[in-house]
Amino acid sequence: MLRRTAKGAAVQKHTNFPAFSEIAPTAPIARESHGWRAKCLQRLVRLEIPVPRSVALSFSAVRAIAAGQPVDARAILSPFGPAPLISVRPSSEDPDWGGPGTILNIGMNDARHAALVESHGAEAATTLYLRFVQAYATHVARLDPDAFAADKPSAEALQAALATYEAEMEEPFPQDPAEQLTGVLGSMARAWEGTTARLLRQAKGAPADAGLGLVVQQMALGIGRGQCGSGVIQFVDPVTGQPQVTGRYLGQSQGRDALADPEAAIYLTRDPRGLSLEEVAPEIFADLIRFGEACRHRLREEMQIEFTVDSGALHVLDAVKVARSSRAAVRIAVALAQDGIISHDEAVLRVEPRALSELLHPQVDPRAPRDRFARGIAASPGAAQGRIVFSSTAAQACAARGEPCILVRRETAPEDIRGMHAAAGVLTERGGITSHAAVIARGLGLPCVVGASDITLNARDKLLKTTDGRSFREGDLITVDGTRGEALVGAAEMLEPALDDAFRALLHWADAARDIGIRANADTPADATTARMFAAEGIGLCRTEHMFFEEGRLTVMREMIFADSAKDRAAALDRLLPMQREDFVRLFEIMAGLPVCIRLFDPPLHEFLPHSREGMRELAEALDKPLSDVTRRVEALSEFNPMLGMRGVRLGITVPEIYEMQARAIFEATIEVGRKGETVVPEIMIPLVSAKREVEMVKTRIDAVAAAVRTEVGLGFDYRLGVMVETPRAALRAGEIAQHSAFLSFGTNDLTQMTYGLSRDDAGRFMNAYVQQGVFPEDPFHVLDVEGVGELLMMGVERGRKVRPNLTLSICGEHAGNPESIAFCRSAGFDYVSCSPFRVPVARLAAAHLALKERRQDR
Repeated sequence: MLRRTAKGAAVQKHTNFPAFSEIAPTAPIARESHGWRAKCLQRLVRLEIPVPRSVALSFSAVRAIAAGQPVDARAILSPFGPAPLISVRPSSEDPDWGGPGTILNIGMNDARHAALVESHGAEAATTLYLRFVQAYATHVARLDPDAFAADKPSAEALQAALATYEAEMEEPFPQDPAEQLTGVLGSMARAWEGTTARLLRQAKGAPADAGLGLVVQQMALGIGRGQCGSGVIQFVDPVTGQPQVTGRYLGQSQGRDALADPEAAIYLTRDPRGLSLEEVAPEIFADLIRFGEACRHRLREEMQIEFTVDSGALHVLDAVKVARSSRAAVRIAVALAQDGIISHDEAVLRVEPRALSELLHPQVDPRAPRDRFARGIAASPGAAQGRIVFSSTAAQACAARGEPCILVRRETAPEDIRGMHAAAGVLTERGGITSHAAVIARGLGLPCVVGASDITLNARDKLLKTTDGRSFREGDLITVDGTRGEALVGAAEMLEPALDDAFRALLHWADAARDIGIRANADTPADATTARMFAAEGIGLCRTEHMFFEEGRLTVMREMIFADSAKDRAAALDRLLPMQREDFVRLFEIMAGLPVCIRLFDPPLHEFLPHSREGMRELAEALDKPLSDVTRRVEALSEFNPMLGMRGVRLGITVPEIYEMQARAIFEATIEVGRKGETVVPEIMIPLVSAKREVEMVKTRIDAVAAAVRTEVGLGFDYRLGVMVETPRAALRAGEIAQHSAFLSFGTNDLTQMTYGLSRDDAGRFMNAYVQQGVFPEDPFHVLDVEGVGELLMMGVERGRKVRPNLTLSICGEHAGNPESIAFCRSAGFDYVSCSPFRVPVARLAAAHLALKERRQDR
């Protein structure tokens, strides 16, 4: 039995069955209890848009049905009259979670078929009945769909389908609409609770207990006499977000037939290629435009409307948020805010931070075909096309000819940096999210795929083979899609970056909301320029060793390494000093007064030496030394575990001339830029510290260099000295270390390696298996491990600030561009995070999301 509310909404009164409501303006319907579709339909009704009569079943009702509780189908059908013809649509809380397919024309039976023959004609009546028999047999009775296939609707096809159903089920096709509805509701409820459906929606972020609502809606037939049909319309381009009416309309059709049969469908707006709904039914088209505008302003969203025309009358069956690319999401959110429909803060929250990565680089057009030959880890976003090259030398040769190339390596090493600078993209067989190739590519803004284990390289024969038997040679054209972690055959169709006014407006609003600083990791003037373009608030990590791999410097660096005395080392370093000074001058000038944090030399010296016989022979010629001397020195400098060997502060203490040269270059650059009117306070960072005494020793030498420079030039300057915390011991002894440090910057790449005892370059081989089997919840090189590494960070924060309350704290590892890691740093009281230049926009938006969501919770 149903009772009526004051506003006419039908609400079930039975105590043995969970509540359901007719969708009316004041009915008790909420997204959290009835799903997004039911709530959206209620909003359309409130806008006086012609929605067919609908009834919403709550999540609890559907759970009861799935559990086998009897369905009072006659009560549900009562609002639809004595001969109901209805559809049932899913209504989960989030449309992205999916759900069972819509079933149309419930209520079709022999009697209704006969009545429709009289009112709509035999062809329309038979089409409707046959469609329902096919849907019911397939989705409710779970029979083989091929047994009910028909080339076209006909009386013979209908009779054959009814006979097949009776033969398979050993009973006639159900004629009672209540029995039909009971079957449909039960089938959809059970499908939602099935294991496969649950796993699929959990993969999309749905909770394990996510509910499903169902909407029972009166049919608008779309098939019959007069103007009848169905279509879909939206008012923005789903790829670009630009205002544009798109969609299709198909006469004598239902649901989304117009999209399934685009050849037979007609356009919506006037088009020289054929008829349009605007010409055929201008009043209906005008109503759709008006409804779209009403949805945009009142629902505060760009909606896609599904509609049916039945005997010339327009019915809106459904409206969903337009599916959109990342660039369209930004443009739509900004346009809604600029039109005063939503606030700036709401616009910021509507764009997922990671989505911005797709705007910063060229992307493979999602509408284009893809021929994938390899899949790996999406290490650096964007896409690039080019000819395959297998060496840095070949990459540089291609760049000299003006030809784009893709550098393909088993894994990259520091000597590949020049090749990476020359390449348009990088593909490696090995490596993880923080491998050398991944980190450098992100810093350069290069599309990069690492860990593509389904390829095998033969560098000697210049050949790449895939597991599916294909072969590629040097010079073959491929596309690297670093956003999706794929390598494609040939030149895929591309979309250009979208760094437009909408992008800049959104990030300007984000900056007004966030409360943690965002700096960039920048090693070169080009990196610094990119960082400024993306409005970084300074440089949080400048890795000076990358400067020594440039042309003209590597040989001098090698001369320093082969020097036999401190005097000879100093002589070689004196030649590097003006180059370093010029580097820092350019960085300071580009950053225009913003802070610049310079990490002193970090890597082991062997990384600057060749490892092949041919390379060592070339070095022997360049240094005018016997090959045997070069070979012995290379062997002497090699280490079993270079990551834990002679690097960082250990080099600064044992070969102090390197740090002294760098400190002098920094201070002389500071004075040079200061003379031009720009005040600079450089930040000098000591890497790989583990003990207070290391800091004391380096600080003493740097202070001495500063005093010498001040005396020589007769000018004063300030600088800040700090430590890069990369070892667990440094985090544990942060209180001692802070006594001599103005700042602590946590290098979470190495800190994660040392805490886990994992190599970030090799972890990719098994990390997926670990994550899938629940050993780790996430790849700790991709998302900061807040339980282990995070606890070390918290210890460092607490102990450091206990000694020095004004201690500046930051992280400068690749985690800094990750939204989850930024959340941890913000809650821990860090002053800023520093990430690759092309991750700065993501970090800015992520920080704004965190601040805005916290304010909402507080309110």
